[in-house]
Amino acid sequence: MGRLPRYEVPGVPQHVIQRGNNRQPIFADDGDYRAYLGWLGLAAAEHGVAIHAYVLMTNHVHLLVTPNTAGGIGRTLQSLGRRYVQYFNRSYGRTGTLWEGRYRSTVIDAERYFLTCSRYIESNPVRAGMVTAPEQYPWSSFRHNGLAVGDDLITAHALYEALGSDVVTRCTAYRALFAAALGSDETDAIRSATNAGWVLGNDRFRSEIESLAKRRGRPLARGRKCGANTQVNSRSS
Repeated sequence: MGRLPRYEVPGVPQHVIQRGNNRQPIFADDGDYRAYLGWLGLAAAEHGVAIHAYVLMTNHVHLLVTPNTAGGIGRTLQSLGRRYVQYFNRSYGRTGTLWEGRYRSTVIDAERYFLTCSRYIESNPVRAGMVTAPEQYPWSSFRHNGLAVGDDLITAHALYEALGSDVVTRCTAYRALFAAALGSDETDAIRSATNAGWVLGNDRFRSEIESLAKRRGRPLARGRKCGANTQVNSRSS
């Protein structure tokens, strides 16, 4: 079965994951993280992609982004990957691919999932047992979103700005969201949608995205066989 086409919906946030090939490390020292972030910022600015949240783990990356143009995410990651892979291979005397195939992504119903997905991303090091609090991890956007530490990479989303009328109020409200861990239903929904490439949202939002993107936004109902771009009405899981 052929791969479904990418979502090309400008103005709608997406959660993006890119993993190292065979789950191998893609960062070996602090200079690698800095290089990746620098080229990410350049590529995102060049291709019209706003970055709202991120975390760089040892062998994979999570991004919460909004493309301003169709194809912006793909072009951003292609440009970034070309520069970073050359740098990484040259630095460590290796050759060949660094990434595990195509990046994975899901379109997000912002009203329902934007802040949840941001928490999911920035809590990754805590769930992995690397730190006990998100502010302890240096390679994520939490210090900017939650502590007002400057990060030129980040563009505030309207839903983040709605948390308060000033920086201190917004950061305080944002940190309060992390007082309790995400529930398993929330983390499972984000993981399954991103890994499978389905829309993360309710049936109405999925139908809207299917119409805009001209492709399915959910799995086919059991017993149905349709082409990749066929729209179906199935119950949300």
